[in-house]
Amino acid sequence: MRAIWTGSIGFGLVNIPIKLFSATQESSLDLDMLDKNGHANIHYARINANTGKEVPWANIVKGYKYHDEYVVLSDEDFEKVSPKKSKMIDINEFVKTEQIDTTFYDMPYYLSPTKGGEKAYVLLREALKQSGKVALGEFVLRNKQNLCILKPQDEVILLQKLRFAEEIRNYEELELPKDIAVKPAELKMAQALINQLTPKKFSMDKYKDTYDDDLMKIIEAKAKGKKIAAPKFKIIHNKSKDLMEQLKASLEPKRKAS
Repeated sequence: MRAIWTGSIGFGLVNIPIKLFSATQESSLDLDMLDKNGHANIHYARINANTGKEVPWANIVKGYKYHDEYVVLSDEDFEKVSPKKSKMIDINEFVKTEQIDTTFYDMPYYLSPTKGGEKAYVLLREALKQSGKVALGEFVLRNKQNLCILKPQDEVILLQKLRFAEEIRNYEELELPKDIAVKPAELKMAQALINQLTPKKFSMDKYKDTYDDDLMKIIEAKAKGKKIAAPKFKIIHNKSKDLMEQLKASLEPKRKAS
């Protein structure tokens, strides 16, 4: 894996030099954009709005419109915001995982120690394991300040980017059901259905993204000149509108199997 960021973890007065690696990878097919007529590839160009000419990457800068005039910013300007944060993951506090709602979770990354930071890295990892807590910190990646947690995952320290509170929309804008009473018998039956669908041993490995495999079969068939029949999606309507009856019917297949 190739590191996308190099810096340090600030753990009190302990400095842990690390490298940051992406923990995820694309699993979807690489599809090209084509012109419907002739199937030529589509290219995107960076066009100057005034001249109509293409602009090379080397000539592109970032700017902010301030009082109808653009203020151009350089890489050095972004670093001046906080030189320390540009190369440091500052741990601010330690919290229990359950104190952070999963709504705030963003991209995951792996942290690996660089030369000289191995022992301090292991110390932090093991201390987090024993405490049952995660480290909450901040750092700058690609000229943007990020909130994150550091948590142990087997032998690695995982950095999970978090969204800031102001990035989460208020659900109170939604029209949600209110003043609806749930009968104790219905709740008991729903719990029974939950228990029925709860495995004795859970593993994410059993879940596979089969969409691309199915799409590839269609691509291969079309390449061979075969016609593909679209499968029919059949919606099964409930025989009863009664919620209790629907819950009972959901449990029946399992009971029959037993």
